[in-house]
Amino acid sequence: MTNNATHAGFIAIVGAPNVGKSSLINRLVGTKVSIVSAKVQTTRTRVLGICISGAVQVIFVDTPGIFQPRRRLDRAMVAAAWGGAGDADHVLLLVDAARGIDDDTQNIIDKLRGSGRRAVLAINKVDIVKKTDLLSLTATLQDPDLFTKTFMISATCGDGVNDLLAYLADLLPAGPWLFPEDQVSDMPERLLAAEITREKLYLELHQELPYATTVETESWECKPDGSIRISQVIYVERDTQKAIVLGKGGRQIKRIGVKARQELQEIMDTNVHLFVFVKVREKWGDDPERYRDWDLDFNA
Repeated sequence: MTNNATHAGFIAIVGAPNVGKSSLINRLVGTKVSIVSAKVQTTRTRVLGICISGAVQVIFVDTPGIFQPRRRLDRAMVAAAWGGAGDADHVLLLVDAARGIDDDTQNIIDKLRGSGRRAVLAINKVDIVKKTDLLSLTATLQDPDLFTKTFMISATCGDGVNDLLAYLADLLPAGPWLFPEDQVSDMPERLLAAEITREKLYLELHQELPYATTVETESWECKPDGSIRISQVIYVERDTQKAIVLGKGGRQIKRIGVKARQELQEIMDTNVHLFVFVKVREKWGDDPERYRDWDLDFNA
């Protein structure tokens, strides 16, 4: 790296669903820019997380998990992931140490190998596996023709993340920074607010309503006292799903709203008045407008 020169570039983080991509990008950036859930395929669109490491601006592209698509939304998400990888300066493949090389991870490795593109390998969640299992997985994954370097990390605990960041920063070309120094993401605040509520929805409902919901921020008003009034709609596909989201006596939606408002207040550093409603919209997953909001290709 050239001394006293600024550097900037894009690192695409790819991997199977739920390997910890969003947790890692939030750890690297130092604040939440991508929602996190134990459910797979939580990230639906490409999210940029912007990190400063010395004179280097590292722009991480958090992509949707790559898996075998079954629906239109699945196909659009996978296309977005590979598009993000193709446009980036370098690719970071994240593998779940506990899960190992499942079919989705093997397919990603095969596609990377077929493209002739080399990647950095990071094995995540090393804090929850036995050392012998980790060594065996690492030996299986080692391929100097495909991976330039391998890192053992824990996105949750932070172990190994600083070393990974330093290595990735050294890869990026000289050039001016591409974003203001204090910007941590390119995601509009309205979309981030909707994503925060969707995360709370996933966390509260567990397996009851995995992918039949979406959240839209309908209005955003900055009040004279500095507070923000946000109105959102949770769309479901059927009346039975609406009843699940509302909960008995509306208690479920109230819990979701309270948790989303608390986190938004921390992120926005101001009082937030959040109003969340639930509406039925059949086949919202086939609505081109939703795909434009997420910057996804409806015809992928």
